[in-house]
Amino acid sequence: MSVSIKTVETKAQLKAFVKFPLELYKDCPYYIPNIYVDDMSALDMAKNPMGKYCKTRKFLAYKDGQLVGRCIAIINEIANRDWNHAEVRFGWMDFIDDKEVSKALIEAVIAFGKEYGMTQISGPLGFTDFDSEGCVVEGFDDISSFALKYNYPYYAEHFEALGMAKANDWLEYRIFIPEQLPEKVSRASKLVADRYELHVRKITRKDVYKEGYGQKVFDLVNRTYSELFDFTVLPPEVIDSYVKLYMGLLDLKFVTLIENKEGKLVGMAVCMPSLAHAVKKSNGYLFPLGWYRLLKSMYLKYEEVIELLLIAVDPEYQNRGVHAMIFQEMLDTLVKGGFKYAESNAEMETNVSVQNIWKDYQKELKRRRRVFSKEI
Repeated sequence: MSVSIKTVETKAQLKAFVKFPLELYKDCPYYIPNIYVDDMSALDMAKNPMGKYCKTRKFLAYKDGQLVGRCIAIINEIANRDWNHAEVRFGWMDFIDDKEVSKALIEAVIAFGKEYGMTQISGPLGFTDFDSEGCVVEGFDDISSFALKYNYPYYAEHFEALGMAKANDWLEYRIFIPEQLPEKVSRASKLVADRYELHVRKITRKDVYKEGYGQKVFDLVNRTYSELFDFTVLPPEVIDSYVKLYMGLLDLKFVTLIENKEGKLVGMAVCMPSLAHAVKKSNGYLFPLGWYRLLKSMYLKYEEVIELLLIAVDPEYQNRGVHAMIFQEMLDTLVKGGFKYAESNAEMETNVSVQNIWKDYQKELKRRRRVFSKEI
């Protein structure tokens, strides 16, 4: 029987869309689901502030009466304007190992893109760079982090069979936490602080909201990453929503900020104890016990992994040793917390400055992920 594609139009269909990977990956030890309520909110474009800047359509694929795939088509008007292209993205794409299914989903995305004059398809990508992006192409026998999603090896084969090729690769590293920093890093930390009159700034909840540090963090993200592949500069209302979502959840002792003498934020690291096993155990649901497992992993009994969610240095201060100051401040907290290693966020393989951060540390490549693209 041929594949049938249906557009998501009801709440019941949206629930089916969000829950599909739970069945697809139920026997996979490496897959970590998204938190169900977060996906339901993010995929409701009336609630997601990026709805103002994106045209979207969600698809479900059926074969022999069974749900066998899902995908969302996204036209990100900010990225298309800033990067001067006409791109339709595909994201949240999962499917069984059946090339008829993946083909039908991609064809639906292409048809949607052509309705609005798009000339290129790329993915997996999200609404912004804070959504899961990239298809895993190396590193399949290792549990995913909470922030970055896993997929089966056959995904890449399907995208290549559909005529798509590599547009960009990201690398994920496992960095082993030393008892003390390498001497050259410690020395560089003091030198850069003295030379550029920089200081560490630790923040409280009051600082995040009343002193505007949540806004400052994401302004620095915009400045740091604006020139990187297909980056979406975050509008003010999107930043406001991310401040509420992320900064209200984090344990701020794992947030390290670097300021200059004028009080301008020039560097930062945002970390979080891994929630991977807690989320997996609850299958992405907060109730009845998921919320407790999350809070326990975040504040009481840490896993041995700390996730490096964000590391950013103002372009004006890059390659000056600001990272040494960040790691000098972070190390005591990580050692006292009993963390054995850190997992980086996805880092562009061509971003030499970020790759150089880890040259003085014991590390191993954990995973490679890829965005595929083609003209349509």
